[in-house]
Amino acid sequence: MARLHLFDLDGTLLHGTTAPLEISRQLGLVSETMALERAVSSGLIGPPEYAAQVHALWTRLTEEHVAAAFEAAPWLARIREVWAEIRSRGEYCAVVSLSPSFFVEKLTGWGAHAAHGSRFPAIPFTEPVDPGGVLNAAAKVVIADRLCAEFGLTRDDCVAYGDSGSDKDLFGAVPVSVAVNADHRLVSVATHSYTGKDLWDAYELVCQPQ
Repeated sequence: MARLHLFDLDGTLLHGTTAPLEISRQLGLVSETMALERAVSSGLIGPPEYAAQVHALWTRLTEEHVAAAFEAAPWLARIREVWAEIRSRGEYCAVVSLSPSFFVEKLTGWGAHAAHGSRFPAIPFTEPVDPGGVLNAAAKVVIADRLCAEFGLTRDDCVAYGDSGSDKDLFGAVPVSVAVNADHRLVSVATHSYTGKDLWDAYELVCQPQ
């Protein structure tokens, strides 16, 4: 039976950082974005407020900045190899992240069947962020269900990979999960736990022999 592998981005595929931090690094706005990251992780603001405030920081953002951030980001090793292996088995892989969709969607070029993030306006920004397009933890489950329907699968066929509280709802909705470089709260509810910088090693925890 085919499976759907669902990958978080920030802190999971990206080691020790987030897409917004890497974008802000290109603009010299790391400290400002780190303050927003602390606020959202502690619950002082929610994802819509975070998205609106980081959008306000990125007034000079261009497609070139995004491309440079994607290229320079500290990705885990062997992401493309894992996704090629998943595809070779007739299985599916997708990325579901709270980060901006214009960054997340670049991962379809690495072999993901689908990539979903929070919807931001076109770059350069001339419009505000629509709060209705900003994802949260619960939205990850909704998207997983939508992908299952698209691929002819159910939640029982899913494997989730994540690192933080935004992945907890999804971990609770699927039968197999891998906490990747995760905090203790997520490790405690995960099927498996991995610490390191190579996605293949995390994938092998749930890899089934042909």
